[in-house]
Amino acid sequence: MKIVTIASGSSGNCVYIGSEKRNILIDAGIPMRRIEAGLAEAGLSANDLDAVFITHEHSDHISGLGSLMRKYELPAYMTEGTHRAITEKKLIGKVEEDFFRIISPEFSYSLGDLDVECFSVSHDAAQPVMYKISDGSSTAAVVTDLGEYDRGIVERLTGLDAVLLETNHDIRMLQTGPYPYYLKQRIMGSRGHLSNEAAAELLGEIYSDRLKKVILGHISKTNNYEELAYETIRVESKFIGCGADISVAPRDRASGVIEF
Repeated sequence: MKIVTIASGSSGNCVYIGSEKRNILIDAGIPMRRIEAGLAEAGLSANDLDAVFITHEHSDHISGLGSLMRKYELPAYMTEGTHRAITEKKLIGKVEEDFFRIISPEFSYSLGDLDVECFSVSHDAAQPVMYKISDGSSTAAVVTDLGEYDRGIVERLTGLDAVLLETNHDIRMLQTGPYPYYLKQRIMGSRGHLSNEAAAELLGEIYSDRLKKVILGHISKTNNYEELAYETIRVESKFIGCGADISVAPRDRASGVIEF
């Protein structure tokens, strides 16, 4: 399997995951042209996409979805709550209903050689989920906009070969930064985002010798910086004996192809 992070941050999120036979996106929160360009940089084409799986309806996860669905007649998988929020608020323009695929939390779907499993998270959206993807030999998960994690999520995230893990903010930077009080409370709350420290703790919970790639994502431009997120996770990985390769997903450009 391979992963390309096309964008990862509060200004937009889009992740490509591919196997020998299938190609999918997790979220489409940047303009379609940037998605096309990011795929092209990795030697891929939007024409080859089989589906897009949406985590939730916030604009940084769906802003390019409507254009992508219309141009490529691409099916989009999402929960009923996410679908309702998108369509009732007309967030992506007019799209034929036949292109929507409604899924249930705790759902598992086979798409060619890919098994896609979704699970509920506590982020402040209508019915948010995250995804775990396997081709039968390798398994990856996309874990951003998490809010908080519990034992059920830890169990979902065991046995991974690769993970895109949210390291949204540094707690001290957020507390002393320019955001208004209500927004700080939202971000730090149970339905907000994972801090560097919380992400490090989660990594300690889910680590196994099988885990080879840890990609840090959804890093705040205001309340974090890449080096700090990386160092926080590196220290934790050293403490738990994690030998995984750690990298940081760029906020506004595509990463290289990460294979595992």
